[in-house]
Parts: sequence; C-alpha cells; structure tokens
Amino acid sequence: MAHRFHPTSLREYDIRGIFEETLGEADAHAIGRSFATLVRRAGGRRVAVGRDGRSSSPALQTALVSGLTEGGVDVVRIGLGPTPMLYYAAATLEVDGGIMITGSHNPARYNGFKMVLQDKPFFGEDIKNLGQMAAQGDWLDADTPGTIDDAEIMDAYVARLVENFDGGAFRIGWDAGNGAAGPALEKLVARLPGEHHLLYTNVDAAFPNHHPDPTDEANLEDLKRLVRDKGLDFGVAFDGDGDRIGAVDGEGRVIWGDQLLAILAEPVLSELPGATVIADVKASQALYDRIAELGGKPLMWKTGHSLIKSKMKETGAPLAGEMSGHIFFAHEYYGFDDALYAAVRLIRAVSQLGGSLTALRSAMPAMVNTPEMRFQVDESRKFPVVEEVLARLETNGARVDRTDGARVNTDDGWWLLRASNTQDVLVARAEAADEAGLERLVSEIDAQLALSGVVRGAQARH
Repeated sequence: MAHRFHPTSLREYDIRGIFEETLGEADAHAIGRSFATLVRRAGGRRVAVGRDGRSSSPALQTALVSGLTEGGVDVVRIGLGPTPMLYYAAATLEVDGGIMITGSHNPARYNGFKMVLQDKPFFGEDIKNLGQMAAQGDWLDADTPGTIDDAEIMDAYVARLVENFDGGAFRIGWDAGNGAAGPALEKLVARLPGEHHLLYTNVDAAFPNHHPDPTDEANLEDLKRLVRDKGLDFGVAFDGDGDRIGAVDGEGRVIWGDQLLAILAEPVLSELPGATVIADVKASQALYDRIAELGGKPLMWKTGHSLIKSKMKETGAPLAGEMSGHIFFAHEYYGFDDALYAAVRLIRAVSQLGGSLTALRSAMPAMVNTPEMRFQVDESRKFPVVEEVLARLETNGARVDRTDGARVNTDDGWWLLRASNTQDVLVARAEAADEAGLERLVSEIDAQLALSGVVRGAQARH
C-alpha cells in the first residue's frame, strides 16, 4: 500500500517532524519498507537501528522495524544511545545500512530519522527518492520476513572512543543535557584520567534542565557555573543526540565550533602536513587563515553534516567541522560526526598544545561577530531571495563566494546570507575586526534584504 509523507517532514539531511502531527508510526513503517527495498536492491540484507531518549522513539522504532522486516531485511537493534553509536554500529557490524530514530536538538515533541546506506550518508536526492518510492508503493515484497536481533554495543563503542588515548589528566565539567549521550558519557569518563563532574546524564525526554543545543549560549549557563564554582580546566556539552559538541574554557568563555576546529587541526596537521581541513561557510576567516598557517589546505564547503561527510570522502580530508559543533575525524576514526570522540580528541589536543584550553582560547585573534541570525521567509522565496542578492552584488562588482549562498568579503570583514536547507528561514552572519565594521556589514545585509522585500525582524526559532 502506498504512503504519502507530510510535505514538511522530508528534509535535506534527514526526515523530521512533530510526533503525531507531521510524523507518526505510519511514516516510520513506510520508511522501513522503502529503506528495506533500497538495501535489497543494493544487494544487502541487514540494517542496524538505534534510538534516542524521546518518549516517541520506542513506538517509532517498533513501526520502523516492522517495515524493515516486512520488506525482507534483518534488523539489529542497538538500543538507546547517541547517533554516533549508530554510525559506529553501521561501520563495524556486518550490516548494509543504519537508521537512527532521533529528534536531535529539536524540542521534545519532535522526532526523526537519520540514515546511512552502505557506508555513505543518505540525504538530499536519496530522501526525495525514498518519499517517491513510498508514494508509489514501490516496495519489494519478501518471501520470508526479516529477523530481529539485539546487540549490546555501547561498551565496545566507548572502548573505541579511548583507543590510543594519549591525553593528560584534566578537571573537566560535562553536560549531557538529558540527551541520549548521557549513559555513554558516564562510561567514557570512567575510562579517562583526571577529575570529571557530570551534569544531566540521565536521559529525560522532557529536557527539564535546559534545551540540549550547545550552539545557544544560554544552554551553557549551567556548565559555565559548574566550571567556575569548582575551578575546573574546561567544560564540554552535547546536543540531544550526541553528534554536536560545545565547550567553554576555564574562564567560562565559549569555544565556538570554528575555534574548536582550529585547536583540533594543529596536532592532525603536524602529523599530516599539507592535509585538507574542511569547514562550512559560516566559519571565521581566522580559522581558514590558521589552517593555512599550520601548513594545511583550508577548504570552505556547504553547511550540512551529510554534505561535509561526502566532501571529506571526495577530498580525503582527515578532519572537518561546522560552526554548529559537528566535528568529523577521518584521522584515526571513521569520518562521521561524533561529539564524544571530538571531546576525547580535544583532551588529547590540549595536552599536546601546552595543557591549557584557556590559554589556547586567549591566543586566538579577537574578532567581532554576530551570532547566527535566522529570520522567517516564505519557503517559496528563500532561495530566490539569495539569488537576487547574488545578482545585485555581482553587478556591483562585490567580492562574492557562492559556495553556499552569498559570502561577501569587504574591507571590514565578511558577511554571509544563505537559505536554510531544513527550515523556511534565511540565515545570516557577519564578522569584522571591530564593532563599527560589524555595524556596517549588518547594514549591508539589511539593505540587500530590503531590496528583496525582506525585513530582518523577529528571528525565527530553531
């Protein structure tokens, strides 16, 4: 029987929606049937399935697994854990793909699905195709249904995180935000040297303490307080499904995604001189300059974890990262975004670079920048607005990089305008050497938006 998804649920990088409003058990079952067909057509037979701690995840898992097995695919359930644990299962178990049931950092009533097929990210056209298959009922039937097995892999996953660990002993605060990384984090710190203070490692679908999104500084207040009150060396935070990292130094200053990447790149480039390091278009120019200074090849690429992973495979880059806190290590690891592994590599990097994250943060160039500015625009207008802005800028002879939207370089610094791939919003950011320059850059953004009939008013919610 054919199935149609809610039009808002099929996203660029995943399938996501509000449980029982735009995403439900019938959708999960249809995803299972379509994915099973794709796996079998590719010559595969076995899929790993994991889930986060949201209250809707067990029901969605039951429906998903039912669809997979009806489609003739064997399922290995790995249970509750972070998304990177599912990626680890897909990379190390004898499976042909993996599906993670997770709402990531979205509010509690959301949920969704992230997928990998034969060691490749599953996104963009893959997701559109899956939706079309469901709409047409283009599903292979099975003579016999697939089997269901359970695999306990969390201990193996955590052991892999600390393989070849050569970092020092630090006093570290950790905030799991009541997300799916909590249980794995507890096991991880038991294997690390030093002194560890944990916040909110119990998985709670209501996120009672704060929203699990470390890119919003308000969500780091409890971690900052812990670091300050106990005089810790630094603190680390995770998002709801453990694939994005946030950090604060010993003074409570946020270490943003591009700054983390600059620190993590140094030991990698000392071992692999001339290697490519990828960052997204939202990253600071200071990062690209630093990678070049360290002898690496900086590569600016499109925002989006699936897009970055694909570009890493294409270029052979050992390391990549996004402003959002997705950090990808192919050096000594598998190339997927894993915040727990990034935390381990941060400890190792700080050890190799003098032993003080605070000192590393203080040595970084002082740049003035906006947070990520997000504002609502009609879905039908978001890409055309960016194209209109690009046309005007190029007519006026501006220095524009088109990698992902418009990144404009001026004597004051740079500004970015791009359309979100996952929401009906435009995203802007600007960076300058001083406040006056930043004001001029933001004025340029406002002026360009106004020419396309958009006012940068109330910011859209994540």
